[in-house]
Amino acid sequence: MNETTQQAIVQTLREKILAGELSPGQRLVEAQLAQWLGVSRTPLRYALSVLSSEGLLDRSGSRGYVVRRFSVRDVLDAIDVRGVLEGLAARSVAERGVDAALAASLDALLLEGDEIFNQRHLKPGDDVRYAQMNGRFHALIVDAAQNMAVAATLSLNDKIPFVSPFTIAFDEAARERQFMMLMYAHRQHHAIVDALKNGEGARVDALMKEHTHISKASLNLSLPSLHLIAGAA
Repeated sequence: MNETTQQAIVQTLREKILAGELSPGQRLVEAQLAQWLGVSRTPLRYALSVLSSEGLLDRSGSRGYVVRRFSVRDVLDAIDVRGVLEGLAARSVAERGVDAALAASLDALLLEGDEIFNQRHLKPGDDVRYAQMNGRFHALIVDAAQNMAVAATLSLNDKIPFVSPFTIAFDEAARERQFMMLMYAHRQHHAIVDALKNGEGARVDALMKEHTHISKASLNLSLPSLHLIAGAA
């Protein structure tokens, strides 16, 4: 069993947990899971241990696992951690200086976001488009910081549901309010890029932390439908 196949099983299981196909509190029986996924038990055992180390599964008994239940507090705390770490990354980028290639990449993402919000309403698929743009924007800044400790910690932190900047908890029932919220978040993107280009480390640090409040507010719109958060009311 090669490493690529092992990683594919990890990714498949991770997606099924985050999509709710494996529900919070569900006990995972190795034999049944192997049959369901059509894989052998050795790479499956590896995948379960990886997902346990990421915090998506809890150990149960000597070799069993259950899908972890996340509280609202777990998610909000992880969003706060993301703000602090991204603030640190952005500050280091601002203080080191933004080169022409990074500036051009950031400007292209700002333009992509502007095109979404210039329509004054969200068309079908725009929420996914925004989430992808948002994720790339944040990843660009973290990558530019060249801080392996920050990048590794963020990667682990982002495994908690609804924390990654690639994830937008979209609520169809509050579409207009969510449009206004995301448009405000994108104005913050403009301010962040401005601070980066001007070498304003303290300002961009504060802006990145403030930016996470939008993630929390967006999450609160959707709490009734978030299947991974047990008893979220």
